[in-house]
Amino acid sequence: MPASPLLQLGLAEWLAELQSRRAAAAAAASQKPASTSHVAGSSVEALQLTSEHNYSAQLSAKSTLPASFSKEPAPSPSLPTDHPALNNGEIVKPPAFRSTTLERALNVYRRAVELEQKSELDQALILYRQAFRLDDNVDRAYRREEMLKSILREQRALQVTKPSEEVEDLAASFQSSVAIKPSSGQGVPSMVTGTLASLIQGFIEMELKFEPEDENEPVLLNLLPEELLVVILGNLDPTSIERFAAVSKKARIVTLDPGIWRKLVRRTYQPPQIPDYESIIPVTEGFLWNFRRFFIEHPRLRLDGVYIATCHYVRPGLSENSWVNTSHLITYHRYLRFYPNGQVLSLLANEEHTPQQIIPILKPTLRMNGLYFGQWKLVGTTVHITNLIDASGRFALPVSGATGPSPPPEPYSSSSGTGEKARYAFLMTLNLRSRPMGRWNRMDIQLYESLNVETGDVNPIVLKHERPFWFSKVRSYTH
Repeated sequence: MPASPLLQLGLAEWLAELQSRRAAAAAAASQKPASTSHVAGSSVEALQLTSEHNYSAQLSAKSTLPASFSKEPAPSPSLPTDHPALNNGEIVKPPAFRSTTLERALNVYRRAVELEQKSELDQALILYRQAFRLDDNVDRAYRREEMLKSILREQRALQVTKPSEEVEDLAASFQSSVAIKPSSGQGVPSMVTGTLASLIQGFIEMELKFEPEDENEPVLLNLLPEELLVVILGNLDPTSIERFAAVSKKARIVTLDPGIWRKLVRRTYQPPQIPDYESIIPVTEGFLWNFRRFFIEHPRLRLDGVYIATCHYVRPGLSENSWVNTSHLITYHRYLRFYPNGQVLSLLANEEHTPQQIIPILKPTLRMNGLYFGQWKLVGTTVHITNLIDASGRFALPVSGATGPSPPPEPYSSSSGTGEKARYAFLMTLNLRSRPMGRWNRMDIQLYESLNVETGDVNPIVLKHERPFWFSKVRSYTH
């Protein structure tokens, strides 16, 4: 650590004072008889040790300079670069700078710290006592010395680090988390990230093939070209693709082909899943054209099942005995089924209708109390459901107002009901989330409002016992 100019000035004055005292002591010793020379030399050494000890104590107390330094003129404003007290800008104390007692105390204190780190507490305690007997401030000197060493190490680390090494470290970390391989039959590189990359990197250069369960039986799948296998897998749903990938290493490599997931992304991410087709390009670039990662991580509404919210509340009941209080636990369900054309079915059913009864009949042709038809769109992770109209059969469903890429189903184009128009429509705003057991499988109600069709007034509706919607896959709903 470079010395400050003030400290350099103090060192220079101290060295000059020490040399003058030694010269004076030598001159006095040459004038006195030999019988007194030994005594004079001892007094000089005692004076030297006393001066060194006082200077060390003043440094430990963080004082700037001794008072004697300000009384005598400084021989030089700074130390030369080749002075023995400097080494690469760092102060190297000469043997006389620090007393031998403090140096021995520091050595004993260091050994005590090492023994304490090794859990040899008895020996460490003995050495600690010995160090404090030699010098009372040995702990302060040790802490100051360690602090200076840590600062020096940090400065050296900053000087040694180079931009090229930082780039190399970044490339190494990227290579450890990303595996790049040529895709089968497409000629376009496919990228895999995360934990899967480290697994694939081990067997990506191996000669892989489908192995039979019985060695005596052939595997006809090995006769099928990989290009044709990729086309077949491209027509499956993601669950089937991942199940096939779990068969073997060869299956995993084939299912990572970007052509399979590109088709799946094009089929899935269409309005109203996305605002428009042009918005999908910058999102894909953000995922480095990894269509598999795009499909897994980008928000989407699940259309292969139904979102169900199971709600409960307690209702007080009547009892013939005044000493007994009767309470009823009421359970009801909310259902939301989304269609690719932007239509949504919302159903509120009581405990008389179980999910096993409702799910098979939850279709646009259904007519029952609590059923509503509306439109939906997804913006980020927010689901907007608008124009929810009572579809129980009492009101005529509007033909206009459907916002989907294709014409609405039959209930919206029919004039069912008595011909009376509904006075109110309902709006819902939900937050789409992913939970550990699946992707985009939970929705929380953020806002529920009623819209007066005649006046256009919107009023919020307070929901007390609502619970989040959880997704349940239904095989018959798969498109």
